[in-house]
Amino acid sequence: MSKNFVLITSFTVIGALFGLFGCDNDRNSDLICKNNPELCSDLHKDSWCRFEKGDLIRHRYALKQSSTPTGKQLYQQLVYLENYSNCIELAAGVQHKLNTDRTRDRERAFAVSTQTLSELQEFTRTNNEVHLAFYRWTRFNDQDAFAIVERTYKQGELTDNDIITQLAAYYVRVSPNDAKTLYLHLLATTEPAKIDADWFLALASIYRQQQNAEKEYLLTRANLLMSDNHADEEKLLAIIKGNKTLATELDKQALELISAVMSKQFAQSRSEMLLK
Repeated sequence: MSKNFVLITSFTVIGALFGLFGCDNDRNSDLICKNNPELCSDLHKDSWCRFEKGDLIRHRYALKQSSTPTGKQLYQQLVYLENYSNCIELAAGVQHKLNTDRTRDRERAFAVSTQTLSELQEFTRTNNEVHLAFYRWTRFNDQDAFAIVERTYKQGELTDNDIITQLAAYYVRVSPNDAKTLYLHLLATTEPAKIDADWFLALASIYRQQQNAEKEYLLTRANLLMSDNHADEEKLLAIIKGNKTLATELDKQALELISAVMSKQFAQSRSEMLLK
């Protein structure tokens, strides 16, 4: 993708299409703006949307260091732009009685951000890199883009866990066995701090579809152990027809499952074999 595109669009797109790796000291967004004003001139000036604005600035700076932005970098820029635009839209609705310039500045920033987002969406519309295809699928229900994501998965080339998570959730309804494969992959490859307890519930729902009550109970219990969710124990026990002896054994298996996942020992473990 050519940098020439950047030169004929707004300052926002200038920031958007250039990469994110620099001196650690320059990651401070204020310093980045001071040394690279073209990356920030289209943004609002006050402290609203501080986190969204900071993420966008740092990613623009990162893109500036990249000779050719990757599909993933462009996808990330789209997401950061969306987050900023959504936040500043709300902020633009807050009227300053004394300092009306602030209100106008936010309104200007919102207008520019929506234009820039639209331009970047159009620029990446025909790019079939999987992250950008994923973006078009999830934002616009683009079925051609979904086909790219699915083909990448079927070819064994899908490695981004964020995409895998969304694809697994989609497959729960239409292809439960594929969903199961993807959720087990996530449990085996995701860092413990990023494990989502809802993955266990999704797996439980798959086993409920398949009328496997024991695994439904086990995974529901695992979700409860991993989250702040609360369950009616009588209803939970009813899944396995009130068999308390079996419940005791399945509770132990749920603890073993959680231990394996959180210690990064799930792959090839007894827990994984049990769920395959």
